Amino acid sequence: MAIVVNLDVMMAKRKMSLGELAQKVDITMANLSILKNNKARAVRFSTLEAICRALDCQPGDILEFVPDGEDGT
Repeated sequence: MAIVVNLDVMMAKRKMSLGELAQKVDITMANLSILKNNKARAVRFSTLEAICRALDCQPGDILEFVPDGEDGT
């Protein structure tokens, strides 16, 4: 996968649990978990905006481009 989601890293930096972030973003814990575990195929800009607002970060803090073959898989 070329796009890696580093949501768990930002949540740890902000000392925020999955449940707390889900509540602030108004998204189910299941959907947030899918995103956090790099299983999501897409993310809405409105969801990304809400996550960035809740974590006080930029989209680039959460999303990272990793060229194929460089992600260790």
